[in-house]
Amino acid sequence: MTFIGIIGGSGLYNLLSNQKSVEIETPFGKPSGKIEIGKINGVEVAFIPRHGKNHTIPPHRVNYRANIWALNSIGVKRVIAINAVGSLKEEMKPGDIVIPDQFIDYTRRRELTFYDGPEVYHISMADPFCPHMTKIFTEQARKEGIACHGSGTYAVVEGPRFSTRSESKMFRQFSDIIGMTLVPEINLADEMSMCYSVIASVTDYDVWADKPVDAFEVMETMKHNEVKVTKLLTDSLPKINGERICNCSRRLENAKA
Repeated sequence: MTFIGIIGGSGLYNLLSNQKSVEIETPFGKPSGKIEIGKINGVEVAFIPRHGKNHTIPPHRVNYRANIWALNSIGVKRVIAINAVGSLKEEMKPGDIVIPDQFIDYTRRRELTFYDGPEVYHISMADPFCPHMTKIFTEQARKEGIACHGSGTYAVVEGPRFSTRSESKMFRQFSDIIGMTLVPEINLADEMSMCYSVIASVTDYDVWADKPVDAFEVMETMKHNEVKVTKLLTDSLPKINGERICNCSRRLENAKA
């Protein structure tokens, strides 16, 4: 059996019907929580709460390798990530949705690969996100009247702190949104030849704007965005639930050292 994997906040528990929990041990330790298998809008999905059921795991301590390995082990071939991000561009307003198509990695201490040796793969990451899922999310959002940006570069920082003003101004030169959880999640999914796409919910303007960002503001905006994000996810799933027509499954071809 194959599932669509969803990685996101604990609010997604409420979407699942016919739900059952599966606990999986991996070669990399325990995932962030039990995998919850159920249906959303009639589509079989497997959900992992990235930060734990009660949001107790900070972004730099998430066991990304265990999460992706566990999903892959039960047959997940597509991963949809729900991320909160700051905006680095005025036109990407708090409350908007961004479906990124590129990223820049500024993380420092994370386990970035499954291939630590003796097998070594150098996979192509020129186009790291699944173009098919990106297209579906963008078109569905616009159909529903959701303010959505169908491309963008995601700057990934270590966390858990927010940026300094100088860092934020630097990131603005190269990126459109900023967050703490994309890497190495996307690296690992790509190494497993899975499709991977992000629904990024803009919560703030980072600190290049006049008002410094704070955690309370981020959480409040996330709550307001939750309705549109869950509707977009729910309505898009049936369109994604079919044969893969992208090249994501071929990422390991010609990659072995």
